[in-house]
Amino acid sequence: MGLGPASCLTTSASSMQTTRKVTTMSVGAIFVSEFVGTMFLIVLGVGVVATNLLTKSKGQGTGWLMINFGWGLAVMIGVYAAWQTGGHLNPAVTLGVVASGASEFVPGVEVNFVNTVTYCVAQTLGAIVGAVLAWLAYKQHYDEHENQAEILGTFATGPQIRNPLWNTVTETIGTFVLVAWVLYQGNTTTALGPLAVAFVIVSIGASLGGPTGYAINPARDLGPRIAHAILPIKGKGGSDWGYSWVPIVGPIIGGVLAGVVFGTDMLSVVGP
Repeated sequence: MGLGPASCLTTSASSMQTTRKVTTMSVGAIFVSEFVGTMFLIVLGVGVVATNLLTKSKGQGTGWLMINFGWGLAVMIGVYAAWQTGGHLNPAVTLGVVASGASEFVPGVEVNFVNTVTYCVAQTLGAIVGAVLAWLAYKQHYDEHENQAEILGTFATGPQIRNPLWNTVTETIGTFVLVAWVLYQGNTTTALGPLAVAFVIVSIGASLGGPTGYAINPARDLGPRIAHAILPIKGKGGSDWGYSWVPIVGPIIGGVLAGVVFGTDMLSVVGP
């Protein structure tokens, strides 16, 4: 889950960019931006699932749509936090931009190997830290919760019907929709940016999230899954590493396909 490239900057981010001289961002600045944005995304995203599932939470049982809206708003906040780098928060978005043929992620951030790796590493590490913060907020509730699958489910995604091929297809489709929108929305006459992407996430979750829990973001799943594995959570059970490749591979395929289909050449043909 995340926003996108230079051509798709949010309205607020664009206005801030245009009022400042564009300079080349350092690798460190790129890292901090994406790390912080993804950390905000995950602490709030994991938090809304914990609210819904964990014992004695005031929001226990509030349901799937609450989770959809919680994740959507979490993405919005994360994108605002990482506006300087385009608010990707998601390796699938970053790789989709690379596949699109764009020359810059944002003004001053060239699309190259080092910057691409920096985005993806920062996103994954930010996701780990965000998940740890969510656990700290809910530690007493985790201590009292006994359902191992639900404990893991607050951190990472899992399928309702386990079939790795079809689960991967589902994640590919959901991510394709997200990254295609990210690439194309900058070509519209009004770019609502973070608020708009929040509703896109809600829509994907409500419409395509049922089979797998809609990771649509490798960092969103891998980072919290690592946190689940290393945190001292009482009675937590395993981290289901056998499934962990699906929410990595599916979103990467979906993001790259969207980048190829809705790349800069295609947008120049079909855009307004």
